[in-house]
Amino acid sequence: MASPPWPKGQKLVHLDLKGAPPRPEYLHKLIELFSQLGVDGLLVEYEDMFPYEGKLQLLQATAQPAYSRDEVLSMQEFARSKGMEVIPLVQTFGHMEFVLKHRPMWHLREMSHCVGTLNPHKEEGVKLVLEMVRQVVELHPGLKTLHIGADEVYMLGDGEDSNLWLGSPGRTVEQLFLSHVTTVAKAIKETWPHITIIMWDDMMRDMSQDTLKASGLVGLVQPMLWDYTPNLDVDKTASLLERYCSAGMTDLWAASSFKGSTAVYTCVTSTQRHVDNHLQWLKVAARLSTGVKLKGIAITGWQRYDHLSVLCELMPVALPSLAACLQTLIHGQFSAEARSKVTEMLGVSSVEVEAAERTSAVDTLFPGRRLAELIVELNSLLASEDLRFFENGMFVRGWFSPYHRQRKMVTPLISMQIHNQASAYLAMLQQKAEAVREEMVHLYPDSTAQEWIEEHVSPVMAPLQQITEDIQACLKEIVP
Repeated sequence: MASPPWPKGQKLVHLDLKGAPPRPEYLHKLIELFSQLGVDGLLVEYEDMFPYEGKLQLLQATAQPAYSRDEVLSMQEFARSKGMEVIPLVQTFGHMEFVLKHRPMWHLREMSHCVGTLNPHKEEGVKLVLEMVRQVVELHPGLKTLHIGADEVYMLGDGEDSNLWLGSPGRTVEQLFLSHVTTVAKAIKETWPHITIIMWDDMMRDMSQDTLKASGLVGLVQPMLWDYTPNLDVDKTASLLERYCSAGMTDLWAASSFKGSTAVYTCVTSTQRHVDNHLQWLKVAARLSTGVKLKGIAITGWQRYDHLSVLCELMPVALPSLAACLQTLIHGQFSAEARSKVTEMLGVSSVEVEAAERTSAVDTLFPGRRLAELIVELNSLLASEDLRFFENGMFVRGWFSPYHRQRKMVTPLISMQIHNQASAYLAMLQQKAEAVREEMVHLYPDSTAQEWIEEHVSPVMAPLQQITEDIQACLKEIVP
């Protein structure tokens, strides 16, 4: 059954730049597409791609250069010209791996072995966060809204300073979380009173209404409740939004997902999974009481689970999913009409990128389509049993076991057969990987292509390579 379309409020697309940061030209093409798809704004998580200056310069990426000040400004200008608001996201508590991994910042961690969480007791840490915010705000002229992160603050309360602080009667880890976020939010409001502040909600999910009311956060921040699962619990989610509302936080946001939330290493997006997530969110929106003011929804597209994890799916393979999710919100269901709108706009035969054949020669509304096609092709080869389980095949196990390799006693005829087969697979992989690399470097930095191939292709090639080398070594011993 259809729900009503997504209620008023903004539809934001999340640009996660902590992995595979698009080259500026490609970024502009994506923004152009987003505007055609009905997106009202961008939630931009720059992380180490922001051109931090002064003492913070060490936060800039080294695998590829960070965006320049001009590139950051022209991206905003272009988005504005398409009627989109740009909302930067700056992590201020958890997920600060890109800051706290640097040796000069080690002492600001809550726990020495937890690279993501800031120690909230050190004034230097608060100053650092506010300096990051200041530089970001100043490079966003006319900024109206800022997201301060604050999700997944792992191990909070476990550090020495926290133990001391928690030693005083009546103090809790919840209060510790709330006091740091309130400090940060108040400081931002003092300097820029007109800025609206958004934050992730997950650290507040188990807090009572009284705790939230007493925190000083009410009226200061707008929580963004995120859930990316296809089987999102509608009742639970709706009642959580109602609880925030009763605590006085009436302005609320939702966050869904169009990619980067399936598995940490997913390579090709499944559209249906993400459409299902949006169908659940539509049910949540339809169930809310009038007191809840839904400010909008951020459709997240994670590029890494965190700064130190592998790449998730790249943007091109996820564009059919994004288009389908937006159409689902617009229609209140993923109807035949919504489906044909997606295939028509993108010039493909299916909303599932794995099944999508081209229906139009022009690439206008699907920037990066060639790369998506090549990735899908290579991915199916990488996933094939013949390649993945080559070492478990009868011939390798029967005539070229570790025992044989060690003693260099093999049957030349069968070994040569194995060698030819492995070499053929290697050549095929090499050729397809090269095509992917060539296409990828047009849209992404060389470092991204390098990382993508090392993550997806190298692990499949390595054992095949090893077998061919081992066979050659063995044949030398037995063939004149």
